[in-house]
Amino acid sequence: MTRVFQAAPAAAAIFLGLAAAAASAQTADGLSTGKDIVDGVEVGKTYTRETYGDWQMRCVRTQDKKDPCQLYQLLQDEQGNPVAEISVFNISGGGQAVAGATVATPLETLLTEQLTMTIDNSLSKRYPFSFCTSKGCYVRIGLTEEGLAAFKRGSEGTISIVPLATPDTRVSVRMSLKGFTKGYAAVEASNTALEQN
Repeated sequence: MTRVFQAAPAAAAIFLGLAAAAASAQTADGLSTGKDIVDGVEVGKTYTRETYGDWQMRCVRTQDKKDPCQLYQLLQDEQGNPVAEISVFNISGGGQAVAGATVATPLETLLTEQLTMTIDNSLSKRYPFSFCTSKGCYVRIGLTEEGLAAFKRGSEGTISIVPLATPDTRVSVRMSLKGFTKGYAAVEASNTALEQN
């Protein structure tokens, strides 16, 4: 019985010591002030506003609800495994590129072989990789009037990359263009309205 009473004060002393340490360690720097949520979406987070065929209109929530948007599609192989992602957005300013696209690929992509994009076996272009992060490697594409028109009138595209582990193999994934024209028009209208406000 004495052992129980001896252990209890020791445990209480440990508990009080930890509580005091925790209290003194909490400073203003370690406290969360929370994140703003506007219409159920955390500010700075991406959400899907609409779906157009095989494309999603994804937007980033801002405090004032002037959310910039782009079209998005997850590209999968024949087994349904995600291989790449593409996002397409409008560009204003009157340059040669009237739209932009970002393609994200896995880290172990052979960058020197670049990325090839083909639309309906007619328009075919090769693009260099711009940078890699811990999540993947990225290609930044400028679409001219001709390139954007190919997306709008096309039915299917193909994106091809070369894996680092098998440099003699080109991996191609299908990119559906179903819903692209209507989705791009919605993105362009939404983003243009933001610029005018």
